[in-house]
Amino acid sequence: MDTTTTQGFKAQLLTMRSHLLAQIAEQRGGAKSRAEVAAEHFARSEDATAQVNTARDLEFALNEHETAELAAIDAALERLSAGTYGQCTDCDVTIAPARLSVAPEAARCLACQEKFELHHS
Repeated sequence: MDTTTTQGFKAQLLTMRSHLLAQIAEQRGGAKSRAEVAAEHFARSEDATAQVNTARDLEFALNEHETAELAAIDAALERLSAGTYGQCTDCDVTIAPARLSVAPEAARCLACQEKFELHHS
């Protein structure tokens, strides 16, 4: 992959990272963790216990998803620095440029990603 192409992906990944961090900060109310915000919210809640538990579970699921997304972006940036960006981390084949255009954080080629999802779902 040439330098111009990798710089484009790097810019895209950095933008994604910046937007995700801003979204996380906005949802958490600033520097507080999602757990702190949830604890404050649920400590005063007058909702039914089941509703509070469902909302709490949703908060934790969102946090887990955002954390995984951020980790994938950071891993892609590390692969860019290491010069391995665009190569499947499982089979070392070149990831299709169309896949990277849609998901620049992708670590696997489509075939390996499908295998991964079958075994981890």
